Amino acid sequence: MNTLTHRTTEPIAPSDRSSLPTGRAHVLVRELTAVDRERLLTHFLALDEEDRLLRFGQVVPNHVIENYVRAIDFTRDTVFGVFNSKLELSGVGHLAYLPAEGNTRTAEFGVSVLESARGQGIGSKLFERAAIRSRNAHVTMLYIHCLSRNSTMVHIAKKAGMKIEYAYGEADAYLTLSPADQSSILTEMLQEQAAVFDYALKRHARQASRLFESFMPVAVAA
Repeated sequence: MNTLTHRTTEPIAPSDRSSLPTGRAHVLVRELTAVDRERLLTHFLALDEEDRLLRFGQVVPNHVIENYVRAIDFTRDTVFGVFNSKLELSGVGHLAYLPAEGNTRTAEFGVSVLESARGQGIGSKLFERAAIRSRNAHVTMLYIHCLSRNSTMVHIAKKAGMKIEYAYGEADAYLTLSPADQSSILTEMLQEQAAVFDYALKRHARQASRLFESFMPVAVAA
């Protein structure tokens, strides 16, 4: 499996998956589109060697990350992001849909969070959103693959009740999802609306700040 596709694993009781980790209340997750590709590239290039190792399973150079971002197909996969006040991506979750095997449809999830934004529940919130989208997309199994030393991902997987298997320094986590229902569909819709509204507020605040700065007198050196 392409290590640049995704990373994140005991199965969850099907009836209890609507209440996955919620993270912090102020963390809002917005679905990304091809318009956000440059922001995605900026986000991944900002990861240091250790973070790239944990995210991709190996320390990848910039040109590989550039190829990875260019190759993301937003009509096939689903990508989520959490924006800070500067409209920078603090966290990114990539949900890839794998080929169906009989009645089993699996999606693989990978996540990255900038060091400056950790401790805010961003990774858990991205996972929660990915799980809800997976349910609503008729996915029956959510899968995460990561290095066993990736304590953050292992913690998210354990918190979600995923089945985790360890081998050769790597970990595979599996979550059995319950079918979509009106609650899961409504929850995802409301979460996306809130995130879009939050992004609009941040964008307007950013524009207002820049406009204000443009009217500020320029200091003249003595």
